[in-house]
Amino acid sequence: MNTHTPNIKGERPEIRQLDDAAANRIAAGEVVERPSSAVKELVENSLDAGATRIDIAYADGGKTLIRVSDDGIGIPEDQLHLALSRHATSKIDGTDLLNISSFGFRGEALPSLGAVGRLTISSRGFETDHASEITVNGGDIGPIKPVARSKGTTVELNDLFHATPARLKFLRTDRAEAQAITDVIKRLAMSEPYVGFTLRDVSGGGQGRVTFRADAQSGDLFDAVLGRLRSILGTEFAENSVALDFQREGLSLHGYASLPTYSRGAAIGQYLFVNGRPVKDRLLLGAVRGAYSDYLSRDRHPVVALFIECDPTLVDVNVHPAKAEVRFRDPAGARSLIVSGLRHALSTAGHRASSTVADATIGAFQPEARPTAPVYQMDQRSRPTMVPPVSSPVQSGFADVQTEYSGRVEPVIATVELEDVADKPLGAARAQLHENYIIAQTPDGLVIVDQHAAHERLVYEKLKNQMAANGVASQALLLPEVVDLSENERLVLIDVLDELAKFGLVIEEFGGNAVCVRETPAILGEVNAQALVRDICDELTDQTTTKVVADKIEAILSRVACHGSIRSGRQMRAEEMNALLREMEATPHSGQCNHGRPTYVELKLADIERLFGRT
Repeated sequence: MNTHTPNIKGERPEIRQLDDAAANRIAAGEVVERPSSAVKELVENSLDAGATRIDIAYADGGKTLIRVSDDGIGIPEDQLHLALSRHATSKIDGTDLLNISSFGFRGEALPSLGAVGRLTISSRGFETDHASEITVNGGDIGPIKPVARSKGTTVELNDLFHATPARLKFLRTDRAEAQAITDVIKRLAMSEPYVGFTLRDVSGGGQGRVTFRADAQSGDLFDAVLGRLRSILGTEFAENSVALDFQREGLSLHGYASLPTYSRGAAIGQYLFVNGRPVKDRLLLGAVRGAYSDYLSRDRHPVVALFIECDPTLVDVNVHPAKAEVRFRDPAGARSLIVSGLRHALSTAGHRASSTVADATIGAFQPEARPTAPVYQMDQRSRPTMVPPVSSPVQSGFADVQTEYSGRVEPVIATVELEDVADKPLGAARAQLHENYIIAQTPDGLVIVDQHAAHERLVYEKLKNQMAANGVASQALLLPEVVDLSENERLVLIDVLDELAKFGLVIEEFGGNAVCVRETPAILGEVNAQALVRDICDELTDQTTTKVVADKIEAILSRVACHGSIRSGRQMRAEEMNALLREMEATPHSGQCNHGRPTYVELKLADIERLFGRT
C-alpha cells in the first residue's frame, strides 16, 4: 500500500542541503549493513596500508566492539582529521575511476562508521617517533591527542549503530553476526596469503579466545595460496584439488578447484576473487557451475578458490556500494576464462578420484559383513577359475578380447600375466563381486571399481571426442522404432532434432505426438530406443531455458552414454576387466561418473591392515 501523502495544497517542497552528519549516516547505510561490513572496510584499509600482520577483535557479534590493529604505514598526525572527512582518500586522485588498484577508494568508511558509532583511531607512521589518537562520536570529531603505540594503526569501533538504534533491530543474533565476521576474514585471508591474520572474540573481556588464525605463508605464490587454503578449507580440500594456471585475452586465472568427487550439497565452498578483491558475482558463480556441469549432478557443488587478475581498466569494481560485485568489460571472456580454465585443470587429473572416498569406505566396513553373492576368483596368472557366460557383446573398448559367433559372444580365455599390469595405477583385476564391482590388486593395496559407472564415463568421453571431431557415427535400425510421447515431450524434442542427428540419433516426426527413431549412435551397439528417447525428453524437460545449447547437448550425451554402458549384473571375464582398467587410466575424468560419483575406491595396504588391527 502506498502511504505517501501528496502535497494537497500544491506547495512546492523546499530543496535543502543535508548536513554532514545526516549525509554520513546515509552513506553508512550503504557501506555498513552489519558488523561484518565494518570489519571488511577496516581490514581492507589495513591491507591497502601494506600491513603484514592484522589482528581483529570483536564483542557481542561486533555490535558493541570491533577493533582492527595492523603494522601498516600508519596515518600522519596532520591527516587524521582529513581521514574522517567524506570522500577523502589516499588511494586515488580522482582522475581515472576505472583504474582502481586498491581495496578501498570511496573515502566513506571511516566517516560513515564515525557517524553511527563511537570511533577511535590511533596511528603512528613509519617516519614519526610518536603516535596520535582521534575520536568520533555520532559524527562529532574530538581533538587529536598523543598516545603510546608501535608503528601502524588501530581502529576501534564501539556501540555500532548507537546513533541509529533502529538499525540494531535488523541485526541477527550475536552468533550469526560473529559467523559473518569470520567469513569475511577468511575470504580476505585467502586473497592475501603473505599476511598473518588473527581473529578474537573478546565478549567475555580480557584477551578473549582466538576463533580464527592464519599465519603468514612463504614461498612462491602457488605454495603460499595452497598453504593458506589448507589452513582455511582443510587438508582434505588441499589433497583433493587441482591447481589452475590459465591465461586468455588479457585475463589470468589461478587457484585451486576440487575434484568432482569432492563436492558439497550447497554452493557454500566457492570463493572468487578479482584482482585480490573477494566478490560474490553471479556471472562468475554461473561459470563455475557451467564448468562442472559435465561432471556433477545438479544437487552437488564443487569447492573452489579462484583468483582472476587483469588490468584494472578491464573491470569495474564500482558497481556495488560494498564492492561485492564487479562488471567486466568483456563478460563472455571472463566466463570463458573460468569454464576453460577449470575444465583444462580437471582434465589433467586423469582418472584421479577424491581420497575422502577411501576414508568413507573404511568407515563403512563392518566386521560382521559377509558376501551374499558369488565372487569370481582368479588364480595367480589372472585366469578366472569360474568363467561366467556372456549373453551380449561388451560395448565399445573391449572388442579385442571377444569374438562373436552367430550373434553370441564366446569366451576368449587369454592368460594375462599379473606382473604385466600390477604396476599400473589401477592394478590387475583379481575378482568380480556381486556382478558389478571389479576387485583389482595394486602394488600397495587394492582398487574396487563400479563397472557400470566407470564404463558410462568412458562411453561419454568417446561420444564427446567423436562429436568434436566429425560427429558421431550412426547405425540404421533394421526396423525403425515408433515412440509415442506426450505433447510436451514431443515439443521439446523436435527443437533439438538437428543437434541429436549430429551424434548419431536420427529421429523424425511420425504424426500426432509420435516420433520415429531411424538411426542410433553406433558406439552404443544394441540399444532400447524407447528408453533412450524418453530419457532425452526427461533431460530436456529438467533443464532451465537459460542453459546454452552446448550444455544441453552435453547433458543429453551423458544420458545417451548410460544406455551404452556395461550394466550392473553383467558378468565379466578377466580380460574384459583389465581392459576396462587400462582404458580408465588413459581417459580423463574417469575417476567419477557423469553425475560426480566416484567410479572406484582405492584402499592402501595400510588402510586394510588398520581394519584388522595390524598397525
